[in-house]
Amino acid sequence: MLEQYNKEYYVDDSPSVTDGQYDRLYRELEELEASHPELADADSPTRKVGGRPVRGAGEYTHRFRLLSLSNAMNEEELRAFDRRVRQSLELESVSYTAEMKIDGLSIALVFRQGTMEVAATRGDGAVGEDVTANVRTVDDIPQRIDGAPEALELRGEIYLSRGEFARINGEREEEGLKLFANPRNAAAGAIRQLDPNAVRDRRLQSFFYDITYMSEGEPADQQGVLDTLKSWGFSVEPHFAVFEGIEGLIAFCHDWTVKRNSLPYDIDGIVIKVSDLSLRRALGSTSKSPRWAIAFKFPPEQAETVIEDIEINVGRTGVMTPTARFQPVTVAGTTVRRASLHNEDLIRERDIRIGDRVIIQKAGDIIPEVVRVLTEKRTGSEVPFAMPTDCPVCGSPAQRLEGEAAVRCTGGLICPAQVRRGLMHFVSRNAMDISGLGEKLVIALVDQGLVHNAADLYSLHRETLMNLDRMGQLSADNLLEAIDRSREQSLDRLVFALGIRHVGQKAARTLAEYFGSLDRLMEATEEELTGIDEIGVKIAQAVTGFFREARNREVLGRLVEAGLNTRQESVAVEGGLTGKTFVLTGTLQELTRPEATRLIEARGGRVTGSVSKKTDYLVAGESPGSKLEKARDLGVTVLSEKAFSDLLEEGS
Repeated sequence: MLEQYNKEYYVDDSPSVTDGQYDRLYRELEELEASHPELADADSPTRKVGGRPVRGAGEYTHRFRLLSLSNAMNEEELRAFDRRVRQSLELESVSYTAEMKIDGLSIALVFRQGTMEVAATRGDGAVGEDVTANVRTVDDIPQRIDGAPEALELRGEIYLSRGEFARINGEREEEGLKLFANPRNAAAGAIRQLDPNAVRDRRLQSFFYDITYMSEGEPADQQGVLDTLKSWGFSVEPHFAVFEGIEGLIAFCHDWTVKRNSLPYDIDGIVIKVSDLSLRRALGSTSKSPRWAIAFKFPPEQAETVIEDIEINVGRTGVMTPTARFQPVTVAGTTVRRASLHNEDLIRERDIRIGDRVIIQKAGDIIPEVVRVLTEKRTGSEVPFAMPTDCPVCGSPAQRLEGEAAVRCTGGLICPAQVRRGLMHFVSRNAMDISGLGEKLVIALVDQGLVHNAADLYSLHRETLMNLDRMGQLSADNLLEAIDRSREQSLDRLVFALGIRHVGQKAARTLAEYFGSLDRLMEATEEELTGIDEIGVKIAQAVTGFFREARNREVLGRLVEAGLNTRQESVAVEGGLTGKTFVLTGTLQELTRPEATRLIEARGGRVTGSVSKKTDYLVAGESPGSKLEKARDLGVTVLSEKAFSDLLEEGS
C-alpha cells in the first residue's frame, strides 16, 4: 500500500491519502520491521527516497545521492535525536539551525562556471528528472551567478503560494476540471510537464537551503550557507533560527505549530540541522537519511462536524458544483461552514450523505475539504445525494458531457447565476476594469431585471442607477464614466472579458494580436487557431464553439454597436526576418521557446505552432518529434539551434 501511495505522491502528483495518514502507516511499517528484521528487504519503502523518474522526462544522475529526512512527530523524538547526535560527537551541547519545511517540490541545480547547466528533481535520490527548461521559467531562480566557484550544486524547494493555489483551483473548478489536492501537487505537476509556458503561468517561486557541492570556498556552517545563497541572488526562507541545545528549538517548533497558517505558503514542519558542516561530515548518513538532520512534522489540523445539507452552486461557465454546508467548526484558525464537494463522482466514491458526521481539514491549510465520512457513526437517518437534472437557478436542463466530471446548466446567457458571475468577470480589473461595479451592485442589476448580459451595461442611465439602494447621483455618474472609459479597452481585454472557456489573459492576448480584430477572430476556424503557437485544441474548440452560439453573437453585435474597441493596435516591426514564418520544436539548449519567439518577432518574423507549406523555417532542438518529419516532407528548411542563432545574428 505504501508503494502505491509513494507513486501517487512522487510520480503521479495525485495523493489519495493525507500526509498524516501516510505518516501513520509509514511509522507502523518502521515499527514492524524493527520488531521483525527478517521481514524487511531492500525494496521496503522505509529504505527508499522519493519516487522514480516519470516517463517522458529526461533522466539525470546526481553526483551525490540526494537523501530524505527522518521524521520526529513529537518533542520526545526531538530529544532522542539530540541525544544520538551528542553521543556520536561526544559533546555536551550542539548548535542547531531550524528552518521552515516548505511543502513543495525538491529541486537540485548544477552550475558550471557560474551558469545553470541542469535542474533536476530528487527522483529516487540517485536518478531524477531533468526539468531544466521548466525551472528556467521560475522567475526568482538565477540563471547565472557572478563570482561563483567553477562547479556548484544546490538544493531548494519550488513551491506555489496559497494565493496562487486558490486562484488556479478556482479557475479549474469553473472549467469542471479535477482540482489539485494541495499546492505541492500543483507545483510538482507544473515542473514535470513538458510545456515551459504552462509552468510560467503557475507563477511558481522558490527557496534554497543547501549547497551540496562547491569546488572551492565552502562555508563553515548553515548560517554561512544561507548567507552565501542570498549573496548569489537566491531566495532564502527568512524565518530560520539558530539554537544552542534542544530546549529552545523545541519551543520554536511548538510556536510555529500554532503560527504556521500566518505564512503565505505551506509549511508542513520544521527542519532541524546540525549547524557546523564539519560535524555533519563526522555524523554521516544512513542509506536513506542524514544523521545530522531531522524534520519535525506538524500534526494535521482536522475537525469533526455534520453535513447539514448539500447545495448546488452554479458557476460562470455553468458548472453545477455540489457544496456541503456544515455545522460551523474551527479548523486551522478559522470557522468553516462550507466546502466544495467538486462533482457527483467524488460524492459517489466517498458515499457522502446529508446528515453524515465527517472529518474535514483544509487542503494546503487554506481550502476546506471533506477527508473522511464517519460511517461508523451513522444512525440511518442520513440521506443519499443525487445531482439535480435541472439548474436550480433557471430551471434549464443540466448536462454532463462525455469525458467530463462536471454537470453544467445549459441555460447559458439566460441563467441569472451565469449572468451574474459572467458580469463580475467582465467588469473585473484584468478584463474591462469597470471600477465601482462590485458584486452587490451586479447582483442588484441582474435581480431587478435591469441587466441581462454585458451589452446592457452600456445602456444604463443615471436615473435607472439612482433608483437602486445606496446609489446617489455622484456614485451613478462615476459608474457611468467608468463604463464609458471601458469602451476604449484593448481587444485582448475584451476577449478575456467574454469568459470563453480555457481562454485566460495570455491566450486572449495571443488571439487578439494574431487576428487583429474581433471580426477576424469570430470567423477563425479550428485549424487556423491550432496553427498559432500556444493555442491548443481545447482552446480552439472553445473559441469556435463560443462564436458559433447565436446568443453570444447577438450580445457581441450589441457590444460593437455600443462603441467598444474591437481592434488590437500593433506596432509593425521591420527587420531581417520580416515576412518569414517559423515553427519551433524540441528542446532548445540556449533559449526557452518564449525567448526564441521574442527574438524572431523583434526581427519582424512570425512564430506558429504547426508546420505547413507556408512555413519558412523549422527550428529543431533535442527530441523534435513529428514536426521535423512533416517539415522534411514539405521541403521546409530545417535549422539546428546553431544555424538558428546565426540567422538571428544576420537578421539583427
